[in-house]
Amino acid sequence: MGDSYGAGWSSGGESGEHTGDTGPLAASEAPRPLPTRTSRRTGPTGPGGGLGTGPSDSGMGAGAASPLGTLTASDLGALSASGPGLGGIPAGGLNGTASGGLGTVRTRRRRPMIVGLGGTTQPNSLTQWLLAGALGTMAQAGAETLLFGSGELDLPMYAPERPERGPGALRLLAAVEQCDALVLATTAHHGRVSGLVSNALDYLDDLHGAPRPYLDGRPVGLIVTAPNAHSAGTAMTALRSTVHSLRGWPTPQGITLDTSASPTIADADGRLTDQTTANALETLVDQIMGFTYAWSQVI
Repeated sequence: MGDSYGAGWSSGGESGEHTGDTGPLAASEAPRPLPTRTSRRTGPTGPGGGLGTGPSDSGMGAGAASPLGTLTASDLGALSASGPGLGGIPAGGLNGTASGGLGTVRTRRRRPMIVGLGGTTQPNSLTQWLLAGALGTMAQAGAETLLFGSGELDLPMYAPERPERGPGALRLLAAVEQCDALVLATTAHHGRVSGLVSNALDYLDDLHGAPRPYLDGRPVGLIVTAPNAHSAGTAMTALRSTVHSLRGWPTPQGITLDTSASPTIADADGRLTDQTTANALETLVDQIMGFTYAWSQVI
């Protein structure tokens, strides 16, 4: 099946068939937000959050980056230029510090930075749409989010013996090194993680010498889509193992979407209509946000 969503989004045809369907939304259109426990705790939906509220990378340029919206990798340079640390946030840790008087004291905690990584190369990718929705909901809860979709992950094959890295790879490494949590989203190919996502994760080997190497101590939410349950489950197991190898902590809630069993997932307005998937996304978002804020109190 194709990895597209839309009005009455459907797997179409037989399992494994690529239908080439696309969703109803143009790049500039804004689908509806996903209500979750996190968003309900934080009040009404704002312009920058919710499932699908601006998942298209083309809808936000570096000069229009919203501090609470879901950003794309191209915005990273503009954020870095706005002050010390990512996005003008102090680079000294999860809590700001101030000196003087009795010594160094904690100031207000900064917003967590959460990176989303994944998607597919198909137009209106369902996988990337779900990823953008999860990030948008976390943005509603106060996180800064950065989306690396299929365009940003179109990187040369990782070659550890060659130290040269292009601008795209350097942006990815800088974002992951400074982030507090991640969400990974992949479609399953023959029961395995897609080459697009697998290659991006290979690049994280360059972070072996970072203060927090690889994904050390970070919660990582996982989303896998596939045309059958077996392929989705196998790819999820492989992705969890990879995150463990990178010293990350996969959230208890992982999302596997068997698209052959979920013929309709979004309506014409881009609203998620599959309640099981909506509930799973809600739990995943809550676990990432809860872990991130709890961890920031410890370190």
